Amino acid sequence: MADLCDGQDNLVVAFYIGRRNNKTLNVVVKTLLNARANNIYTDKLGNYQYLIPKKIHITKKYGTNGIERKNLSIRTHLRRFGRRTICFSKSMRITLVILKIYFWI
Repeated sequence: MADLCDGQDNLVVAFYIGRRNNKTLNVVVKTLLNARANNIYTDKLGNYQYLIPKKIHITKKYGTNGIERKNLSIRTHLRRFGRRTICFSKSMRITLVILKIYFWI
């Protein structure tokens, strides 16, 4: 799952669920580019260098702390996203609904 936070309020403005491959990353990067992001902070996964313009791509050591903290909070609050749990959803539709409720309430 990837979520996009605005830099000022740390609010999630969009999210996308999928594996960490070029197809999923391309959807996330296009969303950020369409939103005219000033900077895009990522880890050093090689796929990003082909998808994000070097001018706005930053791979600082602590650049992804905010988003990683948000992911940990989601896994803590919603047990179905824990790495080892029996409370998972088999349906992608249910997973999307749960996330929409979580972020918009």
